[in-house]
Amino acid sequence: MIRPLSDRVLVEPKEAETKTAAGIYIPDTAKEKPQQGTVLAAGPGKKDEPMEVKEGDVVLYGKYAGTEVSYEGKTYLIMKQSDILAIL
Repeated sequence: MIRPLSDRVLVEPKEAETKTAAGIYIPDTAKEKPQQGTVLAAGPGKKDEPMEVKEGDVVLYGKYAGTEVSYEGKTYLIMKQSDILAIL
């Protein structure tokens, strides 16, 4: 498994919605990038900045935050703790 360093976290993005509330299917080209995900792993933090998120937290992050990484056929995001906007 991927182990983040410093103040970085490994997030599994939530799947993009495939259908609207009215039941209309959204094509792949019109889907929005998800902004919510689950923290799978968190680094130890920095000396002057402890980690506030922990494994299992559901978080909201910026639309273009983090770096996409593929590992064993799945896509994850590695981002700094400061890129996380809120814990749900």
